[in-house]
Amino acid sequence: MTTLRKAMRSPVTTAVLFALALLLLGTSTIGGTRAALTFYSETYTSRVEMFDIGVSLVENGEKISWRDYGSSADGSWSEHTGALMASLPGGAKTVTPGVAYPEALSVTNSGTIPEFVRVTVYCYWVDEDGEKVLDVSPDLIDLHYVNLGRDWVVDEDASTDERTVLYYQRVLPSGESTVPLSDTLTLDPAALSYEDSGLRFQIEAVVNAVQTHNAEDAIRSAWGRQATVSGDALRLD
Repeated sequence: MTTLRKAMRSPVTTAVLFALALLLLGTSTIGGTRAALTFYSETYTSRVEMFDIGVSLVENGEKISWRDYGSSADGSWSEHTGALMASLPGGAKTVTPGVAYPEALSVTNSGTIPEFVRVTVYCYWVDEDGEKVLDVSPDLIDLHYVNLGRDWVVDEDASTDERTVLYYQRVLPSGESTVPLSDTLTLDPAALSYEDSGLRFQIEAVVNAVQTHNAEDAIRSAWGRQATVSGDALRLD
């Protein structure tokens, strides 16, 4: 059976923004799949303590990456970095084009306050040096999206062939999880033509959360997006 390159891992990336933070967590690769978590709250820092905030990335029902602030005043946090698709069905070590692999991605609010959630997924190809290859179509990488409409909505204005931006359309209470935004990942069989070229596919899933207090202003400030919040529901304008 013809297969693509082996699973690989890349290091964690962390950055700080303003008082509460932009936190990138959990980069991991499968011929390069990467996941990142972000928390962001800029405007109303006096109303939200750092230890209120937490978010986790869940894959196929298992929490694989998280970052949660602790209750101490020093701003310490608990974090863990996992690898997406680290366990393939049947113990396989490589990804075979044409095979649909389970890849149900969701988000859990592991903090103590309700949040609104956005996920940005990037699909592209890189060469042996890790440089992005622009002349190989991202469409060969099919992360199959589900639960669109009532639960998740794609921001068509912000999305491109390489990037898909999705918003969860309800408040995510503390301790609860979104429904999955995807269910499978499949490489188009046409990707076999690149098997000996040293190319590998890359997926980045970046999870963002903002507080619900004055959510419309927080969403506009953090994500540059106009949205209407009515009760527990979010609608893109």
